[in-house]
Amino acid sequence: MLLCDPTVPTPGQNLRRAVALAELEGRTIGLLENGKLNALAMLRETAAIFEARHSCRVVSIRSKSNASAPAPEATLKAAVEEADFLITGLGD
Repeated sequence: MLLCDPTVPTPGQNLRRAVALAELEGRTIGLLENGKLNALAMLRETAAIFEARHSCRVVSIRSKSNASAPAPEATLKAAVEEADFLITGLGD
């Protein structure tokens, strides 16, 4: 029996957490929905909590077409330019 390892080594990644915001008051929110059935509704409900509690406002809603793949780099760059923070999540 011949066993094959289907994985490939990944290039070195420089992953780090984003710096936490000192406060949320008046910040702008970007939403990133993944195309799943309830994703946008869930994100809007979540954003409404930030709007009510911290006077935040939604400035953009972006989409990605594949829930299991990362968002395109251009989508993330645009979100960074428009919003102070981004909310994303699954809608299932």
